[in-house]
Amino acid sequence: MKIDPKSTADLSAQIAGAIRDAIMQGDLIVDERLPSEAELADQFAVSRPTVREALKRLAAQSLIRTQRGATGGAFVNRLSYPDAYAQQITTSTLLLSMNAISFETACEARYAMERACVPLAAQRRSRDHLATMRAEIHRQSQSGLTDEAFCASDVAFHRALVDGAGNPVLSYQLVGAVEAMQPLMNMITFTARSRDAIVALHVAIADAIDERDGVAASERLSALEAETLKLAHSVFVLRSAGQ
Repeated sequence: MKIDPKSTADLSAQIAGAIRDAIMQGDLIVDERLPSEAELADQFAVSRPTVREALKRLAAQSLIRTQRGATGGAFVNRLSYPDAYAQQITTSTLLLSMNAISFETACEARYAMERACVPLAAQRRSRDHLATMRAEIHRQSQSGLTDEAFCASDVAFHRALVDGAGNPVLSYQLVGAVEAMQPLMNMITFTARSRDAIVALHVAIADAIDERDGVAASERLSALEAETLKLAHSVFVLRSAGQ
């Protein structure tokens, strides 16, 4: 593991990058203990506080964990897809909220990936996945449900649909796309006050998944995408007009 001391990049970031690369390349394996702070400081010719900051960066990315005691130290973490979901959600939400990507782009990506899940979900979904989808539809149909609760239920519905595909890679990629859109969906739902069409399409999607009809489910998901974009466009027009 090496860094470039002449680089203008932050030394702690370079060290974190070097250790991350070693983990990704398999030079450091899961549960392996990293060298001590003193040893890393000597290896990279930097101060211990610089090493400590690098380790904090790696811990924040869930790449390492620290343990106290005589047998403690920093160890390569055993990362799972569920463990990585929170980071994916945070990153995607920040990108969307900071306008690094448009709502239309995020919507297109989300539904394109979700349609890839649908044929798999139609074949692999469990009773629990279907029960969750039906329960969220029932919840969404309640007249006293707040906009925030409606959108949280929308996320839960789509999470169940995606997880029904039984593919953790797709679930990981979509968790950010689905949940990052929730703040904007809150705003759209609050302004447009249109739930009936969304609930009806959720029912149609769940029915198709229940019948193991991936083609029909995909078509209904595309219709839901079109409805979402239509609502968003109407809301954005109102906002631009200052209403």
